Amino acid sequence: MSYLSVSTWSLHRLLGPLRWTAWDAEQGQHIIHEQMQPQEHTLLELPAIAAERGYQAIEVCHFHFPDTSLAYLHRLRDAFQAAGLSFDTLLLDYGDLTSEDEVRRSADQQLMREWIDIASECGAKQIRIVAGEASPDNEQAISLSAEALSSLAAYSAPRGVRVVTENFKPLTSTALTSERLLDLAGEQVGFITDFGNYKGAAVAEEIARTTPRSVSIHAKADFDEAGIPNELPFVRYLEAAAGAGFDGAYVLIYDGPGDMWKGLERVRRIVESYIH
Repeated sequence: MSYLSVSTWSLHRLLGPLRWTAWDAEQGQHIIHEQMQPQEHTLLELPAIAAERGYQAIEVCHFHFPDTSLAYLHRLRDAFQAAGLSFDTLLLDYGDLTSEDEVRRSADQQLMREWIDIASECGAKQIRIVAGEASPDNEQAISLSAEALSSLAAYSAPRGVRVVTENFKPLTSTALTSERLLDLAGEQVGFITDFGNYKGAAVAEEIARTTPRSVSIHAKADFDEAGIPNELPFVRYLEAAAGAGFDGAYVLIYDGPGDMWKGLERVRRIVESYIH
């Protein structure tokens, strides 16, 4: 049964500072860049707010975590449970499983394992891992990423969290390479299809190819200067997903101007007819 979800990215101007992870090659370690943003809601408050607005689930970006202590993670888990909302996916937005720098690649995988542990403690069902930034025609990189994803999935499974990846960053920028990667990684690795990350004239066809293997879709439209979605292609993408039998979470994405909740409502009015 399909249902309505929202990504914290769609509310990033309301949730306080963004804590971006980066690789410092000179120091050989990860660093955090903090980007200041207004805070109207805390992450702990968000599940109740989203439930009141009719959402059934949330996907949380890793850079929205203000704290990763066990005490905080358990409070977040409890906030989801109290709201009756599913913490579907922790979106880890950093990492390159195909980096040619072996030191970085090893450090990134260790960081991913740490975030798997975080996902487990706060009750997330899945963690989205970036497949890699190598070119999609690099077969060696596809194999390298698939092996790493499979290993991370084996680490993740006993912790009650499923590893998924996404058509996000170059390696999975086409349906063909996404399918190839998933075939190599095995069924234990899931997928998210983002409407905005395939490019060119055949986006709808590519969406139709990967949504049957997807736990969620990121329902992302293009917006004009007033934050109004370009409906024609967006509906075509929704039709492609529905035609492929998609029956999971429709995660609303809004990054246009103005009030983010109002922007989400404009997207929601289009998407709701596909919820069944």
